[in-house]
Amino acid sequence: MIVALVGTIQTIETTSTTTVTSSTTTTVLPGWSNTNNINYARYRHTASALADGTVLIVGGQDSSSVLSSVELYDPSIGLWTVTGSMNIARSSHTASVLPNGKVLVTGGQTTNGHTSTAELYDPSTKTWILTGNMSNPRIDHKACAFSNGTVIIAGGWSFAYYNQAELYDPTTGVWTAATNMINYRSSYRSSILTDGTFLVAAGDDAVSFLSYAESYDLSTRMWTATGNMNVARRNYAVVLLTSGQVLAIGSDTGGGTCLDSTELYNPSTRAWTATGQMNHARSYHTATVLTDGRVLVTGGCNSASSNTAEIYDASTGIWTLITSMNDTRTQHTASLLTNGKVLVAGGLSSSGVTLSTSEIYQP
Repeated sequence: MIVALVGTIQTIETTSTTTVTSSTTTTVLPGWSNTNNINYARYRHTASALADGTVLIVGGQDSSSVLSSVELYDPSIGLWTVTGSMNIARSSHTASVLPNGKVLVTGGQTTNGHTSTAELYDPSTKTWILTGNMSNPRIDHKACAFSNGTVIIAGGWSFAYYNQAELYDPTTGVWTAATNMINYRSSYRSSILTDGTFLVAAGDDAVSFLSYAESYDLSTRMWTATGNMNVARRNYAVVLLTSGQVLAIGSDTGGGTCLDSTELYNPSTRAWTATGQMNHARSYHTATVLTDGRVLVTGGCNSASSNTAEIYDASTGIWTLITSMNDTRTQHTASLLTNGKVLVAGGLSSSGVTLSTSEIYQP
């Protein structure tokens, strides 16, 4: 640029500077990564996702004893912290998150046999208090919380196999008898459906494996038989899909081997239909609905614990194998985290070792 000044001519050079900013996009591939170990190795425990995003694992057992210890996993830092212990050590119990955020634990195997006790965990104080006892001790039962906070427990066994059901009122801490189930059953699976009814299916009655299913309506306090499953099942997994259908997955056979078959329950027709077979037969596995509606199945056993994992696509009915877990495990837990990842913890390895390891699946 030329600028004219009085008495002189001055040349001024101007330059322009262009700043280029480069950005890097990191793509996280699906797969497994180890996270910190739990403080106490355990299996046959429960895992509950709490409102604050942490995961509460409760009780269970190790190679020598039943546990009262309880731990919290914080996904923001990837650490397990020991929290208040239960009043009574137990495994093979149930844990239900109530609408008020507390966790109700019922029954289970204790050091001295089966128990009818129940207790409540308060996340705000991180403490447990005993609440009303059930009418019968029981293990291998199921429990679900209805939207009004009432909790139903049904079936299981102790001195005998049960068809009895009970209702827990969280405002009073009292259990009352509910109408008995149509069938005696233990080691079954259950789900609260989108219409608010409680579906129970399959299991065993000490004589044989069951294919029977029935549902409980809290408004009428009645059980209604639904269509039978296509295959009798026990110690399988079940999830409620985003479509409102229920997916039942795998089973043991009682002879050391397992099933790879799966089937769907349609609440509108009350009928079960077969869907795609898994790549690996399994029982005592976990099933978790991912944020995109697919279903992640992990581990379990088919004569020995497995580290395999696969995903079910509900839109196609097809199972696809994914990267295996770092550890073989069965009778473990899996929890969907608020970030969409899945936390797997504890269990038994293929060599029968009780695990303290935990790992994260990135979809």
